Amino acid sequence: MSIAVELPAGPVQVSAVWEHPAADSRGVVPIAHSAGTRLDHPFLIGFAGALRAEGFTTLRFNFPYAEAGRRMPGPAAHAVLTWRAVVDRIRAQAPDASVFACGKSYGGRMASMAAAEGLQVDGLVYLGYPLHPPGRPDKPRAAHLPGVRPPQLFVEGTNDPFVQPPTQLEEAVRTCQDAAISWFEGGGHSFEVKGRKHAADEVGASVAPVVAEFLGRVLNAG
Repeated sequence: MSIAVELPAGPVQVSAVWEHPAADSRGVVPIAHSAGTRLDHPFLIGFAGALRAEGFTTLRFNFPYAEAGRRMPGPAAHAVLTWRAVVDRIRAQAPDASVFACGKSYGGRMASMAAAEGLQVDGLVYLGYPLHPPGRPDKPRAAHLPGVRPPQLFVEGTNDPFVQPPTQLEEAVRTCQDAAISWFEGGGHSFEVKGRKHAADEVGASVAPVVAEFLGRVLNAG
């Protein structure tokens, strides 16, 4: 399927993959890719498949720059507009569904920026939130996080260079309205653990249970 995104220079179409669980759906989880990848990255495929096994519909999608074959992200405003278009499409197709925005690294950060600007979702999940560039804790990307109203889950590896020192992320999360961290011991930015050899789709699938547990808590609280 494709989704129309209205950018300042005109409309574009981005690819998306909508997949349903075997049984009744508990909600819809749109999943955004990281800065240098696309919707078909094995990590996202494995993660989405494991979420469907937990009963959630998934929607993987490209940002416009990735759709155009570029590796470097375009303006953040374009990503925010893409998130709005994706959620609008979900609302049109499944108007009664709970919707949880999820993204790997850059994709999650763009979801948080969209939510701070009013994106209507029931919760957000960040897989490896890039709090700062590696080695630059003096350049945090957290000023907007207190403005995010829905519940947030930060799923982070303890060895992720984008959140060192980990206490800096913990301090940022404490400024949020409703947020928690789930730490993966020894995990890097993509949850890889030194000395362990696992395929990217297996690693993605291993992250899904903690995400599904969070989504279930939000649903039960509602």
